[in-house]
Amino acid sequence: MAKTVSIHSFRGGTGKSNVTANLAVLTARAGKRVGIVDTDVQSPGIHVLFGFDVDSIERSLNDYLWGRCPIESTAYDVSSVLGGGTAPGGAVFLIPSSLRTGEIARVLREGYDVARLNDGFGELQRALALDYLFIDTHPGVNEETLLSIAISDTLVIVMRADHQDYQGTAVTVDLARRLETPRILLLLNKVLQPFDSDAVAAQIAATYGVPVAGVLPLSEDMVRLASSGVFSLVHPTHPVTDVLRDVAVKIQ
Repeated sequence: MAKTVSIHSFRGGTGKSNVTANLAVLTARAGKRVGIVDTDVQSPGIHVLFGFDVDSIERSLNDYLWGRCPIESTAYDVSSVLGGGTAPGGAVFLIPSSLRTGEIARVLREGYDVARLNDGFGELQRALALDYLFIDTHPGVNEETLLSIAISDTLVIVMRADHQDYQGTAVTVDLARRLETPRILLLLNKVLQPFDSDAVAAQIAATYGVPVAGVLPLSEDMVRLASSGVFSLVHPTHPVTDVLRDVAVKIQ
């Protein structure tokens, strides 16, 4: 039975999609079969990290949601990005959301059947024989977010050190507890240097009563790479990658 890991943030701009991509590929490099679903259908973006553009996505999650195809036919095998040194059995599959304006407008206008999305997660896990399913959620709180949190074995909440995120993260943690999510982890991102990561982690953990899986510094190298690749694959020996690798191990 695959483990479901939702990566969430209360607002955009926290680096959630980058974190999702990196944790997923690091888990795959450890020899696991991993799926990544971009459920941020209103503002999709994780596909860019894997080199996809509008024209290269023939089928997307939207096609499954509208009943056009089975969900497994929207999965793209992107295992080639993992490179050498990947443990035997490691593979990663991406299920992108559509970037076509008509599809996005339809979601905004009509919504979609969230129960069908839930069924799709199970179908995907079985069809691809996944060990882990990573869900890149829509920021904030909506029906899809609540579903993702409710079905997750692990919820990773990505936050930045500012007052908006402090308040929003408190709301998300409370929701996850009410939904009885088995495991909640916090990941603090884009922390200005110099900083004492242990002290920051201890302060955040005490504030929310939730373990802090890692503290990521604001990195010029990550800013420079932007969305042109998966950071941990481009910079495998970088200190930021070390933190991400440690978080991936904690998730596993």
